[in-house]
Amino acid sequence: MSGTVGDTVDFTEIHDELRSVARDVLTSQDAVGLTPGRLADLGWLGLEVPDESGGGGASFAETAIVLEEFGRAAAGGYFGATLAAGTCALLAETADHEDLLRTLAAGETMTTAALVAVPDDCEGAPSPFRLRGGADGLLLSGRAEFVPDVANADPLLLLADDPDGVPVIVAVQANTLAIAAQPVLDETRTFGVVTADDVAVRVDSAWRFAGDPVDAVQRLRDRAALSIACDSLGLSAAMLDATTAYVRVREQFGRPVGSFQAVKHACADMLVRITIARHLVADAVRQLAEGDPDAWVAASMAKSYSCAAAVEIAGKAMQLHGGIGYTWESGIHRYHKRAMLNRALFGSPAAHRRRLSERYGNTVGDAASGRL
Repeated sequence: MSGTVGDTVDFTEIHDELRSVARDVLTSQDAVGLTPGRLADLGWLGLEVPDESGGGGASFAETAIVLEEFGRAAAGGYFGATLAAGTCALLAETADHEDLLRTLAAGETMTTAALVAVPDDCEGAPSPFRLRGGADGLLLSGRAEFVPDVANADPLLLLADDPDGVPVIVAVQANTLAIAAQPVLDETRTFGVVTADDVAVRVDSAWRFAGDPVDAVQRLRDRAALSIACDSLGLSAAMLDATTAYVRVREQFGRPVGSFQAVKHACADMLVRITIARHLVADAVRQLAEGDPDAWVAASMAKSYSCAAAVEIAGKAMQLHGGIGYTWESGIHRYHKRAMLNRALFGSPAAHRRRLSERYGNTVGDAASGRL
């Protein structure tokens, strides 16, 4: 494995082509008009949708490549759709959810998923919504923050506990919910707060998971965290490229600032952080795409490291650009703000490190007590 996100032995050439096309599109003026129809034409909305539903029949490895390029371009409008597609992939087959996948792949609808109550949830958190029996069906209540791309999504896929406490996904029409825009520093993406107060939903709108529901929910949250890690990796690479290009041409004392040892060391440190993050993310993507039951370990490692590194790298890029790096026109602030929000979404670095320490702490304890 070369350490590039999404690379496999058999599909490297295809992945390189996908990466090249995504980068060309997202760095061109056409990126401004990335409507659902355009995203569908590119095949990105249906990457993980089965062939029989009009999709590409690909895996998360391919989605990860596009997610990284969205981070590199600081573009929005794609993350919510990938959450929804990944959610549907773990559900038991029903006609309704297959119809949703078909319309999503065709660009006829946009949807998103609400999986956490607050952005720092990463493991063992309760579902943000709950269901209880009503006179003519079910009643839905709850609240979720930082739901991505919710303004243009309909229906919404909400993670809820059914009356028996079993996690399910509820497909709800947007006009039956209270949806409020959630202002954030990052202006490259949109988020919202979704609230339900005894909203009536049909019994058949509560979709069951195909396997163990608790494991499925955790897999979805790990996937979401890893998706954010891919985004952070892309924006980190963009910041390194922008910084090295700038220090080559910016001169002080009659020589490029990039020739100064302190600047060289700073850029080298950025490259080292990105290289480590790239290998961590690539390994986590591979494990998740292959369905490895221990993929959550790699996902937490990738999320905690790459998102923390992205904040440092974007901040360092701002410093190395000098005074212009702090201006609105430089655009560096967009990446820095995006990196800071990424650090908090779907588990902070501290939350994921705590999760990892509990695993390895228990392993060490078991070894000391002779249980291993």
